[in-house]
Amino acid sequence: MHAIWTLPEDDPNYSDRWGAIKARFSKHVRLKSAAGAGRRPGFSPAPALPNELPVVQSGRYAGLKPGLRKDKRECAIWQRRFWEHHIRDEADYAAHMRYCWTNPVKHGLVSQPMDWPYSSIHRDVRLGHVDAAFSANSFEGQFGEIA
Repeated sequence: MHAIWTLPEDDPNYSDRWGAIKARFSKHVRLKSAAGAGRRPGFSPAPALPNELPVVQSGRYAGLKPGLRKDKRECAIWQRRFWEHHIRDEADYAAHMRYCWTNPVKHGLVSQPMDWPYSSIHRDVRLGHVDAAFSANSFEGQFGEIA
C-alpha cells in the first residue's frame, strides 16, 4: 500500500498512524473471515489469519522465506517495515504520485493505472490534474530505499 499524506504540523507521528491502519484492517479481516465461516464476532474464536509468508521473489531478500513473530501477534498481511519520505517540492510530489499510480502496473495487477479501481488517479483525472490517458510507460525515477 502506498500513500501520500499531509500531516498536521503539531503531530507528525507517521508510525502511529500506519500502526492504527494496520490494526484496524487486520481486525476487519478477522471479523469478515469469522462471519464468512458462520461465526459470530465476539462470541466465537476468531479464525487464524495467514501464518506463513511466501518466498520473496525479488530484491535483496529474493529466495528467502521470512518467519512471523508470533510473540508480536504478526500475521502474513503486512510487511514489517515502511519507508517514509518527506516531499521536497512539487516535482517530488508529482513523481511520487506517479509512483503510486503505476505500482499496480509494475506488479502485474493491471495493464494501465486507470484499471486499478482503488487508485487516486480516478480522483485526479476527475479534477483535471492528470490526463485519463496517463500511461505507466511514461513512469521514470528512483524511489524507495534506492533513491
